[in-house]
Amino acid sequence: MKAVLQRVTYAQVVVENELVSKIEKGFLILLGVENGDSKKDADVLSKKISGLRVFEDENGKMNLSLGDIDGSVLVISQFTLLADCRKGRRPSFINAGAPDMANELYEYFCKRIKDDGVQDVKKGIFGADMKVSLLNDGPVTILLDSKELIK
Repeated sequence: MKAVLQRVTYAQVVVENELVSKIEKGFLILLGVENGDSKKDADVLSKKISGLRVFEDENGKMNLSLGDIDGSVLVISQFTLLADCRKGRRPSFINAGAPDMANELYEYFCKRIKDDGVQDVKKGIFGADMKVSLLNDGPVTILLDSKELIK
């Protein structure tokens, strides 16, 4: 499971010209589910993300977590994070999880991050053509791969 975290001042997702979800300060999480991923992958990512100290304290140091700032998350499913671009010019998505399995783990991740203390968890619409807007704060962008965290 792969995640791209962007520390944001705000983020929102629109589907078919309708606002689906919007958050203020927190993380926009782009989440890609890979073949072979399990609940363990979601568990380890959720725990890491919910405790990650990348929000500034009173001294301007990245020392606070989502819980410390009462931050929100907007989780967007994104199979394109699993693109394999090693050959040719057209990405292969063969490593992306099948839609049913990927949606199940996406929903599980969203529930799990709430269980890990993030009170405001918003979502996009799985499989939809989404328009995502954000104001990246910092910018702070972090790449996480559950396989590297499980080792």
